[in-house]
Amino acid sequence: MKRDLLRVNMSDLSITREPLPEGWRRYGGRALTDAIVFSEVPPTADPLGPDNVLVFSPGILGGTSAPNGGRLSVGAKSPLTGGIKESNSGGQAAHAFARLGIGALIVSGKPADPDARYCLVIEADGSTKIERVDEWAGLGNYELADKIAATRPENDRYATIQTGPAGEVGAKAAGIAISDPKGYPNRFAGRGGLGSVMGSKGLKAIVLSDKGLQYTEHADKEAFQAAMKRFAAALKEHAVTGQALPAYGTNVLTNILSEAGGLPTRNFSEGSFEKADDIGGERQAETIKARGGHEHHGCHTGCTIQCSRYWMDKDGHYKTKGPEYETVWSMGADCGIGDLDDIAELDRACGDLGLDTIEMGATLAVYMDSGKLEFGDAKGALDALMSGADGGVPGRVIWDGALATGKQFGVAHIPVVKSQALPAYDPRSVMGIGVTYATTPQGADHTAGYTITANILSVGGTVDPLKPEGQAELSKNLQIATAMLDSVGLCIFVAFAVLDIPDAFTAIHDMVEAHTGDSWDPDALMQLGKETLVFERLFNEKAGFTAADDRLPGFFKSVPLPPHDIVFQVTDEDLDSVFDFVPETAAKMGIS
Repeated sequence: MKRDLLRVNMSDLSITREPLPEGWRRYGGRALTDAIVFSEVPPTADPLGPDNVLVFSPGILGGTSAPNGGRLSVGAKSPLTGGIKESNSGGQAAHAFARLGIGALIVSGKPADPDARYCLVIEADGSTKIERVDEWAGLGNYELADKIAATRPENDRYATIQTGPAGEVGAKAAGIAISDPKGYPNRFAGRGGLGSVMGSKGLKAIVLSDKGLQYTEHADKEAFQAAMKRFAAALKEHAVTGQALPAYGTNVLTNILSEAGGLPTRNFSEGSFEKADDIGGERQAETIKARGGHEHHGCHTGCTIQCSRYWMDKDGHYKTKGPEYETVWSMGADCGIGDLDDIAELDRACGDLGLDTIEMGATLAVYMDSGKLEFGDAKGALDALMSGADGGVPGRVIWDGALATGKQFGVAHIPVVKSQALPAYDPRSVMGIGVTYATTPQGADHTAGYTITANILSVGGTVDPLKPEGQAELSKNLQIATAMLDSVGLCIFVAFAVLDIPDAFTAIHDMVEAHTGDSWDPDALMQLGKETLVFERLFNEKAGFTAADDRLPGFFKSVPLPPHDIVFQVTDEDLDSVFDFVPETAAKMGIS
């Protein structure tokens, strides 16, 4: 399979293409973005300066028919955390990159003119060009998608990558929008402010045409198809990936977490939300169906789980994706808002502006906790969010995230790790996820090591979420496994089947081996995950991170959370044990 590096220097608008280095041949997705950022970005560089790079990479299985194998990794030094960042997204771009033979797109430099806007176009024949599009400055993502569509030939097949107004002004919570199978710019590499890295480089949009291009070639097509069928069967067999997620989407978790006392409510002051039923997945599914919406679909072609949704307004018109569980939580329970239409309005606004909904919901909750706005005030929340579009306060402060907002308005409880807001699981009543939040190099990130599997859903075994024992080991193993899945290009949700059905894991390395022609086994896959995490840990160490950064905010250890009235109890010693494999693995890799 052909996998090149495509380099674009925004300082001089040059474009070069080169073979993927031999040392990175077994890397894709997160492993490859991390390797490039580790190798090419000074750890103390200004995230919005010319020395940072922005990397897009499909996983190893990108461009194939592997079920749920079309995830895209986006990497850079984060403006929000100050450390290395990989932000993961669905959408069509990963498949397009892979079919174009691009293992990674590396964007470097910065235009001399800060008002310049550019669009990078990569055609199906491999030709590339950079067009100046100053007239697109300030456009929201939906209008921008329409402008791009008007430039494309009839019956073209293409994917888009966009930054919205928030990214153009350098907001630390700005994400990158990726087009879904219908062309809506509603899939997001949301976390870490990477939209602002894209904006700092004057890159308003990327267009990838893969019209007429077929699946990428396999070293052993017959073996790949056999393994692919086994993997698809396992996903269909498992109750979560074959039943719950297709029926209710990711928002199936709202009632589950509320009942478990782990749904952060009103800025992490309670663990259950009295209006959980009103915003949960069951109510969402009923409403979507009543309004004539699509009950389920994949966020990219090849998805067999199909947990995505389109939310329709009361007149039956498309409003936004999902909303997904994390957004329903952040804009809903965490802000005390109990209406799905109100949540959808906030989701649409974030999508158009190009803002991470997890960070924004958590930030609005912090703002509410300051007393400047009442919990539950959906209109006030939308007005506050939109005020940033004109550079006003509080919006422009809110766009920089929960930490900036909490400091600005004097809030005592600011739920962040490495400056990034905690997602939709309270670490006091789900202690395993607290370990992940604290220790992952990514900043507070549930997807880095999703212990909800064993803590709440009894997938892959059971670890009591209310006790500290076993949480560090659970998080460590899941962080390694997740780094591997992100590098292969598989959706994190396949982990449910992988953890419970042994042949699902076997099928992954069989698919990778048959596709690449390299020798892979379970140990090799886990080694891939470990090497990925080594790049991240070492980069952050050189950027100045210490063990003190691998901690939750103090209030999680001192303020009990209703209804269990419990605090986070995992010891610092256990937290420091999570990455005990790094020195030995780094030595084997020959890096330090």
